[in-house]
Amino acid sequence: MDRLSCIAENDASRVELRALTARLSDADLARPIGHGWTVSSTLAHLAFWDQRNLATLREWQQSGVRVVPIDPDPINDAMLPQWLAMPPREALAEAFAAAQAVDRLVADLSDELIEAILAQRPRTVIRAMHRRQHLGEIERALAGTTPS
Repeated sequence: MDRLSCIAENDASRVELRALTARLSDADLARPIGHGWTVSSTLAHLAFWDQRNLATLREWQQSGVRVVPIDPDPINDAMLPQWLAMPPREALAEAFAAAQAVDRLVADLSDELIEAILAQRPRTVIRAMHRRQHLGEIERALAGTTPS
């Protein structure tokens, strides 16, 4: 994948995010996804990780790519209570705002920096991968096909 493909994938997934969130009712936002998660907490989760990647990309613009191992599971476990406590409409707004911000920065990165990131941690610049994973979970929850 190259820079233009990253941008196109991110743009498309942001459009998908916007379309999905535009039709969510308050009841939809409270709907369980499984394992203690709700639609709203999943949107807050997306916002958090897009914001985290935004901060990482800004650092890498200044100092070059320096990949540090990360284990997202304990972070997600620690953050879930805060994401569940976040007002649902705020989570929705944050998810879209964070997606816009990180996608805008990815679009401004040089080809060389994107190449270096793609070689080591593609999900940092291809935010569509993470978004689509969770958009699928949300769609399944809305359709009533989620694990307990």
